[in-house]
Amino acid sequence: MFLDEIFKANSAILNSLLGVLNERIYTVGGTVVRVPMLSCFGASNEVPNDEELMAVFDRFLVRLRSDNLDSYHFQDLLVRGLAHEVSKIDGSYEQIRPVLSAADLRSLHLSLGERLRSVPEDFLAQYKGLVFQIRAEGVSFSDRRAVKMLKLFAASALIDARPAPDPSDFFLLKHAWNNLDQAEILDGIVGTVLEAWYRDHPEARRSGAVDVGIEALLAEINRIRDLLTGERPLSDIQLFSQLKALNEIKAALSAIDTRPARDAIQRVDQLLGHVFASGKFA
Repeated sequence: MFLDEIFKANSAILNSLLGVLNERIYTVGGTVVRVPMLSCFGASNEVPNDEELMAVFDRFLVRLRSDNLDSYHFQDLLVRGLAHEVSKIDGSYEQIRPVLSAADLRSLHLSLGERLRSVPEDFLAQYKGLVFQIRAEGVSFSDRRAVKMLKLFAASALIDARPAPDPSDFFLLKHAWNNLDQAEILDGIVGTVLEAWYRDHPEARRSGAVDVGIEALLAEINRIRDLLTGERPLSDIQLFSQLKALNEIKAALSAIDTRPARDAIQRVDQLLGHVFASGKFA
């Protein structure tokens, strides 16, 4: 289930929503309706700070900020956006098709039980330490959320085809903030644990451990190279924008820190050197 602008609802609706989120029931007068909900996602243009909204906000275990795309994704956004708008005009728009059926999702949900029964004691001990450390930093983290997060850890292990959660699943705690100021605090707490785990288990490092894949970065390098080395003159603002994008790409590649990423950094440095040597940007 997806709820848009969830915190715009009045108190009566929010109280009814708590029943749906907690017990999967909705009461209308004297009638109790069971809600066959597997999961709930919500969207809001602001982070709530009203105490009346905290009960509902606490039911959403992780929070993700949707910001503008980075420069190395923006070109793809424009291309896909144009194709989407054209398809709506000419009638070629295709309806969204589900990747998994509800039955498939329920089957996956049942398999979480095996992983929840297999949670190692040392994992629980480390998780307890992280929860207390997070609370000590002033980040509210309720007992209810602490327990429910275990299901997300199990789901993460399931997606990775691991028999039980391990410390790599703690990345989910980075998104347990209650306001955006806490995101950096959580990143510092959890990031240290993740780096220690991957240092001891380099083979377990997630391919998606960084925000942008190297293929997307390489494609953006090629696009910028064609712009900067082409015959079409660019304004100072355009040049500055492309150079800024190259520095962002370089930072992203440094975070990946693999041999292909280091080779790509050399390509970026060579391209930057070419631009400054050409006198296009002084």
